[in-house]
Amino acid sequence: MKWPRTVVSIAVLALFCILPLAAGAADLTGADIMDKVDENQFIASGRMESEMIIRDRGRENVKEMISYVESDGEVTNALAEFVNPRDRGTKYLMQDDELWMYFPDAEDLVRISGHMLREGMMGSDFSYQDALESERLTELYTFEKEEMDSIDGREVYVVKAVAREGEEVAYYERRFWVDAERFVVLREEMYARDGRLLKEMITKEVEEVQEGRWMPMEVVMEDKLKEGTETIHRIKVLELDYDIPEGKISLDTLQ
Repeated sequence: MKWPRTVVSIAVLALFCILPLAAGAADLTGADIMDKVDENQFIASGRMESEMIIRDRGRENVKEMISYVESDGEVTNALAEFVNPRDRGTKYLMQDDELWMYFPDAEDLVRISGHMLREGMMGSDFSYQDALESERLTELYTFEKEEMDSIDGREVYVVKAVAREGEEVAYYERRFWVDAERFVVLREEMYARDGRLLKEMITKEVEEVQEGRWMPMEVVMEDKLKEGTETIHRIKVLELDYDIPEGKISLDTLQ
């Protein structure tokens, strides 16, 4: 599962001198920028401990999970196991473009497909489609670099993305605000084909997980078609290049 860009996307930002970046900014195309985002956030194998804080009209629900992800750049497989008392034992398995869910109370294994993919995962603002869209962004969209902008004193590229013809994507059009130094998405807007704003994701925390490699560690997703809801996804532990036991990410693990 690609945490949210699902498995993976988040940031608190420090001020830095943006002037040295200006000269190189014009040299990068929109595709160049998003290639760098893909490279920065690609996880070949990893283990993550995280939580989702789901806020809905004044109510708050916290869900904790341990996730494993492995990818060869073409196919991504992932497993998420919920460990908070209310949801303990509930598991999600993604194998390439298929998503499965296991409910321990009913001992029931369900494949999530069709209209169910548009629903919120565990009642959150992240849909199942968000989790399934594991391909590199550059394979799904064409890009256009727009004006430069700034967020909390950091210079950002603004990149518009439109779905490639024939690709099945969760959002027809997207707009990204990409940190010009760290190549982390600090803000994202997702649009329907008719131009409606569907969702907005804001990165609240960024961390240098390896030398020169930054990852979003906390993001807030807001579904613009709902009132009074938001979901915070916060990564508490991230282990890259993790040695995942053979067979861990499989249907056999779900039961």
